[in-house]
Amino acid sequence: MVVHPDMTALDLVAPQLVFATMGDADTHLVWKDLSPVTTDSGLKLLPSTTFADAPATPDILFVPGGLKGTTALLKDEDTLRFLRERGKAARWVTGVCTGVLLLGAAGLLRGHRATAHWYVRDLLPIFDATPVAQRVVVDRNRVTGGGVTAGMDMALTLSALLRGEAHARLQTLLFEYDPQPPYPSGTPELAGQALTTTVRERRGTAIETARQAAQKARDRWPN
Repeated sequence: MVVHPDMTALDLVAPQLVFATMGDADTHLVWKDLSPVTTDSGLKLLPSTTFADAPATPDILFVPGGLKGTTALLKDEDTLRFLRERGKAARWVTGVCTGVLLLGAAGLLRGHRATAHWYVRDLLPIFDATPVAQRVVVDRNRVTGGGVTAGMDMALTLSALLRGEAHARLQTLLFEYDPQPPYPSGTPELAGQALTTTVRERRGTAIETARQAAQKARDRWPN
């Protein structure tokens, strides 16, 4: 499980809980070095291993998002190289939120269907991926989730694929995962045009910066 500066903590924490309770699973928090990583909400996370020492053939490669952190890593060839190498060897390649763009930039979503946070999902075709407006998308051994909270859904979906539906149901009950948002406006369709426009306007500059970084990452691909 990759961690990185300015990532969104919830992108990681929910899937990590699911993976850690799948049975016989060792989870690694991987970054370039072992220095604390500060998330976009100020929470500090401690990597447990480095790119150099991470397992060469992981069962699961997972990448969290965070718009600012993702945009920075779209320009970071060391990180993209790590994802490319481990992604080719991994049994499952997974990501959530804007982190899915990093899988794309590493060339791991070419010819695959995928989802991502709704306000960057339209960037997926830059990386030859087909965007799908779903909370979780499974395409062969690629499993991607939408924005932030979709990480729990993505991880439980993967748990069912690896350990069976009965185990995923057990985890769902164990975590009392029964989402009933007090304000059901978690998608543009539910939120309506006015609120969606407000969010797009507030994030507009950051989204455009991410778009430009994504295109430059694609332009660096070998011909």
